[in-house]
Amino acid sequence: MTQKNKLHIAGAVSIIVTGDRPELFFQHCTSYGIQVWDVVKLNHQSCKGMIGLKDVNYIKKLRKDTNYKIKFIDRKGFPFFIRRYLRKKELILAFILSVLFLFTLSNIIWDVEITGVPKDIEEKIDGQLEQYGIHPGSWIFSIDSPKHIQQQLLHDVPELLWVGIDQKGTTFHLEGVEKIVVKEEENPEPRNLIAAKKGIIKKMYVSKGVPKVDVHDYVEKGDLLVSGKMDDGEEAEEEEGKKEVKHVAADGEITALTWYEVKVSVPLKANTEQLTGEQDNKYHLSFGDFKLPIWGFGSSDFENTQQEQEESKLRFLKWELPIKIIETNIHEKTYKTVERTKKEAIEVGIKQAKEQLKLELGEAEILSEKILQQSTENGKVKLNLYMSVEENIIDTQPLRQGD
Repeated sequence: MTQKNKLHIAGAVSIIVTGDRPELFFQHCTSYGIQVWDVVKLNHQSCKGMIGLKDVNYIKKLRKDTNYKIKFIDRKGFPFFIRRYLRKKELILAFILSVLFLFTLSNIIWDVEITGVPKDIEEKIDGQLEQYGIHPGSWIFSIDSPKHIQQQLLHDVPELLWVGIDQKGTTFHLEGVEKIVVKEEENPEPRNLIAAKKGIIKKMYVSKGVPKVDVHDYVEKGDLLVSGKMDDGEEAEEEEGKKEVKHVAADGEITALTWYEVKVSVPLKANTEQLTGEQDNKYHLSFGDFKLPIWGFGSSDFENTQQEQEESKLRFLKWELPIKIIETNIHEKTYKTVERTKKEAIEVGIKQAKEQLKLELGEAEILSEKILQQSTENGKVKLNLYMSVEENIIDTQPLRQGD
């Protein structure tokens, strides 16, 4: 950019100098470091030229020591352009309000689309979104993060297997996948029911097949519980002196008393952390790596904290702006050292062992527990527990016609 163009941006003034040999005045200005350009002699008594806006006061001072007269006739450059429009306050106000109005409309949800699921589930999802505050007219920054909404929907709508959430401009798009309930075959293949593990039979209910064990019987893993061969009683058919064996899919419910040995280790001294429920909220406007605080100034008074951040991108019409609003939630956290007695440690260990076993077995009832061995080493209580459980021990075994 030339020096002349720079002066036009900073502001320039056109002047007419009147007097004897007026060109000498412009020459006099240059000797004082004042830049002059586009000098034109109008007649023998006047000259026209351009000077920078910043030099106007210097020109006025120089003229006082001469017999020349100066007339300012034109103004050019950015400062005069701004000043001209600043006088039109109504226009400036209307422009600012228009931008704010468009910005507001660009950050409001105007449509909620739900695809990929049947109509009944769609209505259920729509009702849940309403409860979350997600509907046409919602302020984008008032809703939770997509990850949190996904978790809520999967919990509140059990018919959903998966849900994906995407915000496209002012449209909130949700795509779901319905759980497919696999129905048991109406005519399953012939099979036996066998023991999946060793135990003592406690309860039996056989809806199809021939029972091979009774309540209170002890069984080992792989023992036959219910046979799919119907070769006795009314189910057996006699044809020309030959017994015909019928094969069915054995079915029923059999629970047994089983046993497990579980080892746990519980420290006598434990460090725990807990959120108090107190929190501070801070908001920042983010431009790349630069963050401008807009709410929640100063540092937190909490001694120990846990922070969570959520980012919301700003939009203007269909464009996504390189500006984000960052919400920081600062939770107060406390640390506590818990010292347990040996008795308390044993109680915690038994509870821990039960939870661990339930997690492994699923639907099972723990009947009793017995401590086989206990010891205290390196500040820890070590337990070896023997636990009695009542659970379903059924497993299936395909039955071939030639068996």
